[in-house]
Amino acid sequence: MISLEISARTAAGGRTGILRTPHGEIRTPAFMPVGTYGTVRGLTSDQIETCGADILLANSYHLALRPGAETINKLGGLHRFMGWRRPILTDSGGYQLFSLSDQVRIDENGAVFRSHYDGSPFELTPERAAEIQRLLGVDIGMVFDALTGLPDDREEAASAAARTVRWAKRTCEHVPVSDQTSMFAIMQGGLFDDLRAENAQALIELDFPGYAVGGLSVGEDPDKTMSTAETSVRLLPENKPRYMMGMGTPQDLIRLSGWGYDMFDCVMPTRNARNGTLFTRRGRISIRNSRHAEDTSPVDERCNCFTCENHSRGYLHHLAKRGEMLAATLGSIHNVSFYQDLMNEIRGALAEDRYETMSSEFLAEFCSEPEE
Repeated sequence: MISLEISARTAAGGRTGILRTPHGEIRTPAFMPVGTYGTVRGLTSDQIETCGADILLANSYHLALRPGAETINKLGGLHRFMGWRRPILTDSGGYQLFSLSDQVRIDENGAVFRSHYDGSPFELTPERAAEIQRLLGVDIGMVFDALTGLPDDREEAASAAARTVRWAKRTCEHVPVSDQTSMFAIMQGGLFDDLRAENAQALIELDFPGYAVGGLSVGEDPDKTMSTAETSVRLLPENKPRYMMGMGTPQDLIRLSGWGYDMFDCVMPTRNARNGTLFTRRGRISIRNSRHAEDTSPVDERCNCFTCENHSRGYLHHLAKRGEMLAATLGSIHNVSFYQDLMNEIRGALAEDRYETMSSEFLAEFCSEPEE
């Protein structure tokens, strides 16, 4: 139900194109704002679309706990539930094996979580994870994978990678080929190139519609993260979408797009906005800083978002210091727009074969004036 058309490639491996889904086209590389609970916090669906997003990410684990996948299905599916007309991707719950490790018991069958709402047991298997995402009616779902929080432990990484393949095979046997929700497999293997290569080959043989790179940015050394990310993308098929999970600083997006990743997600734009941190072409600023109290300029003079066209740094400073809800909304509009503008610039540079120049200039400027 999905297809990727590549329109331009660079010598270094970067590419741009169109990913077609049941709910519309996605310009790639694409950044997905995160709406874990079926909402990108503080923003309406219309506001998100105005910011330039083609696709959102939600978390099927959390939605299955509340209000429940069956409930959302009865209400017309996640698109109607959210009032979002464009594509949606959902994570499967594999990350929660790491983030909620003190509340989960894992075996070959799957995992049993203790709900962080009321402590009741919640069983998640590869089959159930796929079924939940089909009930939600999303365009792209993720196979339930085994994630370790010890990516530099070879034994742990090998065990998680092997289980990920076994769970992926079970998902293939469970999900109908004609189903609206296309399932992506997730490569594991920690920081070990040989494990990543072995895992990728086993997953490719299962012929999924797309592939993600997981198990990174969970506390390991950043240089090792990027080295593994660069190696991993080369192990994935050229003709299918490649998704780097959970990495999303502007610097990350520049480097990863240049290597050939097509999709990204991160909570950073909206989480930072709620904490008063806003992105500009010269770096991040803390709008709570007193230096902005009487500043009549917009957050970023080159930004055309609603926030920058209508409000000053001084006003945003006032809202943030007062704890007004509008501070988070206006900040999120700006940060999401900043990210989408960056992706648009990346796509243009890839298409016009000027990516190296564009990326060097952006990185030099973005780090030019770090705020204290």
